[in-house]
Amino acid sequence: MNNRKVTLAAAAAGVLTGAAGLSLLAMPAGAGQPPSLPNIAPETLVEQVLTSKPGAFGGTVEVDNKLGLPSIAEIPQLADGKHSARIWTDGNGKLRLALPNGQSEQTIVDDGTTTWSWNSQDNEVTKSEHKDGRKDEAKPDNAMDPATAAKEIVSKTKEFSDISVDGTARVANRAAYELVLTPKAGEKTLVREVRIAVDSELKMPLRVAVLTNGTAEPVGQVGFSQINVGPQDSKLFEFTPPSGAKVTTPEAKEEQQRHKPEIGIEQALRGENPQIFGTGWDTVVGARIPADAMTQVPAEAQGLVDRFTKKVSGNWGSGKLFTTKVATILIADDGRVVAGAVPEQVLFDTIGQVK
Repeated sequence: MNNRKVTLAAAAAGVLTGAAGLSLLAMPAGAGQPPSLPNIAPETLVEQVLTSKPGAFGGTVEVDNKLGLPSIAEIPQLADGKHSARIWTDGNGKLRLALPNGQSEQTIVDDGTTTWSWNSQDNEVTKSEHKDGRKDEAKPDNAMDPATAAKEIVSKTKEFSDISVDGTARVANRAAYELVLTPKAGEKTLVREVRIAVDSELKMPLRVAVLTNGTAEPVGQVGFSQINVGPQDSKLFEFTPPSGAKVTTPEAKEEQQRHKPEIGIEQALRGENPQIFGTGWDTVVGARIPADAMTQVPAEAQGLVDRFTKKVSGNWGSGKLFTTKVATILIADDGRVVAGAVPEQVLFDTIGQVK
């Protein structure tokens, strides 16, 4: 990804997903008549979402965004529209992802001890060995795997939601229950409800859809359009860097770029210890962008920010507001940033607390 071109716009999109705890959720509804299944308690489905450990499978995950995010060439998966990816797992931690990007593709392979990421466009490989036998939990499969996305949403919002089962659905030609989480009265959020299709046999989430206030259709969904359950070819979980590929590590890549002002901005917004305000659906994430980064943003990056934000002000100061249908970001002129799946007034009321 060309960070100099993306800068705040990419970081903003990342914060939108993290602040809401929703990732970029979207996917088309399954075809066919809803299946007839025995009644099941909402609490049972919630437990299945939180404890399910999917076995081996391969499949196609489709994403359909209607979030109102800008179209940026370097990160097409964030823009409105339909996107797809292929995913394979052995059920024991090994994984392969294929993420198309125009004429190129990003391939991610976790072989159990090392995570490899190869970008075919620049023929560069990032090699990340698991520390202490554990892999990085911030891996990109979290956003593309419906089971992981659903578990994150349910764990963060279940105590702040009214939970119900709204019939059944057919997803990737599999029978599923529709689990619905609706923010409790008084929750200040843009989200109206989240619907999770849970496989009746495998007990794993197959699809997640987010609906917001004032919309009849999901603004975002992620889920399987095709899934093949069972052992996968073991060679899928092996990776050898292509001939001539440049191999680097995440640490080396960060060191190469850490003096760029836009990298400082993105790190501030995606930091390991962001400032958290509120709970549940009202949660707001805060950060402070380094002063030197604020004054050294490249002109083309600043142009992107100006294009997709509006100027706002209040007793907290002045700044720029970036909005989508599911979340909002407020960037103050002094470097303070707040974001969440909340109306803009919540951010105006919160930004004064950012340190």
